[in-house]
Amino acid sequence: MDFDFSDDQEQLRDAVRKWVDRSYDFERRRAAVRAGGFDRKTYGELAELGLTGLYIPEDHGGMGMGPVEGMVVMEELGRGIVLEPVAQALIAGAVVSGYGGDDVKSAWLAKIGSGEALVVLAHVERKGRYRLDACEAQATQQGGSWSVTGTKSLVPAGDQADAFLVPAKANGKIALFLVERAGKGVTANGYVCLDGSRAAEVKFDGAPATLVTNDGLTALEHAVDVGIAAVCAEGVGAIDKTMALTAEYMNTRKQFGVPIASFQALRHRMADMKMQQELARSMSYYASLKLNAPADERRRALARAKYQLGVAMRFVGQNSVQLHGGIGVTDEYVGSHYFKKLTQLELTFGDTLHHLGEVSARMQDTAGVFA
Repeated sequence: MDFDFSDDQEQLRDAVRKWVDRSYDFERRRAAVRAGGFDRKTYGELAELGLTGLYIPEDHGGMGMGPVEGMVVMEELGRGIVLEPVAQALIAGAVVSGYGGDDVKSAWLAKIGSGEALVVLAHVERKGRYRLDACEAQATQQGGSWSVTGTKSLVPAGDQADAFLVPAKANGKIALFLVERAGKGVTANGYVCLDGSRAAEVKFDGAPATLVTNDGLTALEHAVDVGIAAVCAEGVGAIDKTMALTAEYMNTRKQFGVPIASFQALRHRMADMKMQQELARSMSYYASLKLNAPADERRRALARAKYQLGVAMRFVGQNSVQLHGGIGVTDEYVGSHYFKKLTQLELTFGDTLHHLGEVSARMQDTAGVFA
């Protein structure tokens, strides 16, 4: 199988990498964390690069690209541990263009693609335990208009977003709605997460809503799979940079008059980390290539990928800290922030144990062995 990237994909990678190197250094990121974990100006710069419109069709002002381009972008943003939720723009673009009616598409796609509107997925509930079919939020219809009542947790940049994609029960079945943050009955309480990004608890109390699709669970599963593929690619980028930082430190730090990189036991540790790095990369490729597969095949593939990425992110992050010693957990050192990013990504869209359960539950007659 040919895994070479096209010229357009390499140019896209180069453009994002140059932006990260020139415009998003460690000090700018730390300033964004101190300011609350989200910077609208930075999000606007990413939109100017076309990244927020990556999955939006060209006839709606987007770039009309696919999962491989999304993977390339998220890898580079992962290398820079960029705080702004570009993955949410990919989810919103994919879901609204794939499931929304013409009225929803015409009202929102162009604004999502241009960065004018930040639309984020608000699906996590406290009792859900990563289950997508566990939904207590309720939607009611009166006089042709919908309203949503419920509470969603860990909503990315929830108190800064312009609108939310919200799954809610309508007539006993999960449907997907778009709710504007400025609408009546919406309350968002924001906070900074472990990795420095911003999230919020969002409460909807009879909030006016626009129906995106009645088949909400199907759309939600697709949205989460887009998010998982983005997280996998972002994790690969963060792992790559973590490995580079660790190797640089080991070649610089001396003990007994020699670089610690010369110690056989530590070299073996780096070799184990390298194996996890490459396993993560291959499964990220697998996840992105399966995003357009039929739903059952896609769900199995994304669960496998997220399980392997979870293992790799935890292993590389924790071993990097151990090889660094005390400096590996100091706030002043950039490596500690990669560790925190990898730790949070491992929990995003389902942790490793959850996805191990998903892989097990989705095994068929072959017990997961390819014929």
